[in-house]
Amino acid sequence: MGLFDWFFEEEKKKKVFISFAIEDVKYRDFLVQQAKREKSPFEFIDMSAKKAWKQSEWQKRCRTKIKRCDGVIVLLSKNTYHASGVRWEMKCANEEKIKMIGMHIKKNDKGAIPPELNRKRKITWTWENLEKAIKTF
Repeated sequence: MGLFDWFFEEEKKKKVFISFAIEDVKYRDFLVQQAKREKSPFEFIDMSAKKAWKQSEWQKRCRTKIKRCDGVIVLLSKNTYHASGVRWEMKCANEEKIKMIGMHIKKNDKGAIPPELNRKRKITWTWENLEKAIKTF
């Protein structure tokens, strides 16, 4: 690498794991569309179940994917607190010391914050907030 090559290198996109309650899949889909924008600072890791796995197999695959990510975004809604899969993904991210933020999908209709997000940053969903948060991963 030449002396100034580092300056011209394109900034590497962050790999982000999106955790969401199944009832909020349409919001995950919106986030995926944002990630496809040319100037998006991230790409996502899709862990959506394409087939029914035994829980132990799903958890093993999920942990492997979370460990490969720079961070986890938890889509927060009234469904999140009671979503056992999301709660497990947050617990896993904490165990693996992967940075995590919560992002409220609705500005005026927020649900209870799961304890796995204690002392973690929570943001309201805007492109600007999302971009700033991902840069901290």
